[in-house]
Parts: sequence; structure tokens; C-alpha cells
Amino acid sequence: MMGLIFAKLWSLFCNQEHKVIIVGLDNAGKTTILYQFLMNEVVHTSPTIGSNVEEIVVKNTHFLMWDIGGQESLRSSWNTYYSNTEFIILVVDSIDRERLAITKEELYRMLAHEDLRKAAVLIFANKQDMKGCMTAAEISKYLTLSSIKDHPWHIQSCCALTGEGLCQGLEWMTSRIGARTHNPEIKCHMLHRLSQLGTPLRTLGQD
Repeated sequence: MMGLIFAKLWSLFCNQEHKVIIVGLDNAGKTTILYQFLMNEVVHTSPTIGSNVEEIVVKNTHFLMWDIGGQESLRSSWNTYYSNTEFIILVVDSIDRERLAITKEELYRMLAHEDLRKAAVLIFANKQDMKGCMTAAEISKYLTLSSIKDHPWHIQSCCALTGEGLCQGLEWMTSRIGARTHNPEIKCHMLHRLSQLGTPLRTLGQD
């Protein structure tokens, strides 16, 4: 009985949509990455004014991904997308050394926001095919990622045009969802969902 109940809960939990925001400065490659996820091909895009949203399914895990415009005039509105976000994908242009300080400022502003206090962070070091690009290790050091203690984070080298490195980033995200199901707080949430379905909680202690 207990196994059937948790199987039901697992199905509910895994089939729910996990909200993701894709952020970064303009020309970092955010929209190209989104449509590589969706179509596995390069889609020629214009600078995003506002946002694009798509559902991406990876190993039966559903992600609702919001690609948000990164122009300076749009960054002040990023916080309108933060509610219920589980993952932040920060796309960094690995050849844009001059604006890395701005990227760092925006990253830590996001991490300080109450609506993102439980969000995990995936950093894509994009444009690794370009000559003279910064490595993921260099970007990690400049952004002082090792100082981030309250958010799970991962940095991944990638090339949005070829898709190289993108699958590894998605795999990290799905692994985080798997890890969360073993978290006592998540189990309590799952039990609450079960009670809403009308299943007696006392059966959880029975074989």
C-alpha cells in the first residue's frame, strides 16, 4: 500500500511543470539556447523584447522555460517573472569580458530576491567556440561562484549554435529535481498533496 501511494505521489510530483527563467545580458545567446532545447536546431532570432516561453520535456520532467530579454532597459522588470521559479539559467557571453561585472551584479541581485531564495542556478558559459573566450573556470572565479552557499549552482561550458554542453546542463537540472524528492521538506509537501487527494495518511504507516 505504501509503495503504491508514493508511486502516485511521485507521478504527480514529476509530471508537474518546473518553472525556469533564462536570463543574461543582451546577445548572450538565451533565445538560441531555448530553441535548441525545444527543436534541437538553431533558430535565427531578433533581440527579445519581453519574453518567450516554451515547455521543454526532459526524461518525463516538464520544464516551463521563460526566456527574458536582457537589454538594459528590460532588466528592471526581470523580478516580475521570479514567482515560483525553481531554476535560474544564467547565460554568459564568454567573449564579453567588458560586461562581466554587470552580469555579476545582476546575478547577486537575483540571488538576494525573496522569490528566488530556493532557486537553483545553472550558469551556461556560452560561445566556447569563439577564439579568445573565457573558460568556465575563469568565469566562475570572476563571478565568485564558490561564495554562493544558499543556492545549489553549476557552471557548464556550452556552444548554443552547435548545442554542445546544453544536455549536460539539463541533466544537472533533472538531477536536482531527483535530489529534492529525498528532502524531508519535499516529502511533507508530497504528503500534503496526498491528503488533498483524499487518501488517508494513516495508511503510510501500514505494510
